[in-house]
Amino acid sequence: MRSIWLLLGLALLALSQVQAAEEDLDLSDLDLSDLDENEEEFLRLLEEKAKIKDVERENEISSKLAAVQHNLLNPVVEVDLCETMPCGAGRICQLNDGKPECVCIPDCPEEVDTRRLVCTNTNETWPSDCSVYQQRCWCDIQHEGCRNPDNAHMHIDYYGTCHEPRTCDGEDLKDFPRRMRDWLFNVMRDLAERDELTEHYMQMELEAETNNSRRWANAAVWKWCDLDGDTDRSVSRHELFPIRAPLVSLEHCIAPFLESCDSNKDHRITLVEWGACLELDADDLNERCDDVQKAQPHLLG
Repeated sequence: MRSIWLLLGLALLALSQVQAAEEDLDLSDLDLSDLDENEEEFLRLLEEKAKIKDVERENEISSKLAAVQHNLLNPVVEVDLCETMPCGAGRICQLNDGKPECVCIPDCPEEVDTRRLVCTNTNETWPSDCSVYQQRCWCDIQHEGCRNPDNAHMHIDYYGTCHEPRTCDGEDLKDFPRRMRDWLFNVMRDLAERDELTEHYMQMELEAETNNSRRWANAAVWKWCDLDGDTDRSVSRHELFPIRAPLVSLEHCIAPFLESCDSNKDHRITLVEWGACLELDADDLNERCDDVQKAQPHLLG
């Protein structure tokens, strides 16, 4: 009779092992000597042991499921440090010992379209804007690929093959600030009509329309702020490209005019230099600039 009970006990033990995902039940924890050969007590303890194992297994599975759910709801996102590292034209971001740094672009794509040719301020044709920016970067860090140290300040005048430059005589250059002021205001008004200005610039344009004393100053400040892409409160030769490129074929004095704006020859144009070049009151421009900065501080830093 005792052997039958033992066989039944072993069968129940095997069944509990299957339900516990094939985990072994350790019978060594049972003190069989205390059972006093009571088969029913023995079976009760076996069932209790199996239930304990089942609960432990369920708790383990629940913990694993909770961990998986937490990872799904709170995924670990790898941050690309280079995404927040602006490098400027001719440079790309690379990680060096886990730290982002800007380096000169190693290779430029080979351009076969002649429309990608660019002419620089030295009246030299380059295969692409990338090659110009790369050369400028190389010369800036004194890389062996630099052809001429002066190329560190090279910039693009316009797209296409360089043509024979026209001479800007004294009278044309003298009258150019007036033509430039007219052009800036007309562009600003055209953008306003197309609703392509920010709210604050729209207000400046409306003021310029109704107050002649503000017309030139508002247009000058608007364009200067628009060009100051890196918000360092000065405009570089590179940042002047949006003005120079569309006008170079129409206004042969645009290049010497912009050169004359850089009065201290540091290859950057401040707001004061910009105003002097356009024959405007520097105090008036600074007042306008302060208004823009208060309204849209992200524009001027």
